[in-house]
Amino acid sequence: MPLYEYLTTDPEKGCRICQKGFELRRPLSRPPLEACPLCRNPVKKLVSKSVTSPQISKPLSVSDAKKAGFTVLEKRDQGTYEKL
Repeated sequence: MPLYEYLTTDPEKGCRICQKGFELRRPLSRPPLEACPLCRNPVKKLVSKSVTSPQISKPLSVSDAKKAGFTVLEKRDQGTYEKL
């Protein structure tokens, strides 16, 4: 889910939050905000430069992968896989 930065279009009318700008995580399918949630002043959307990604500290084991809903296959012969 991308992280968007919002900034007021009119700094003199905005509240202290939208004058400095604020970040909001929203799905791509939702339309961008058109107004500040606090003061209802018009805001514009900026795509954030920082990107968040999940951190995996260790490789997933077979049991962890199965618990997460993945199908685990093991190669047996040339082009033959067996479901674990």
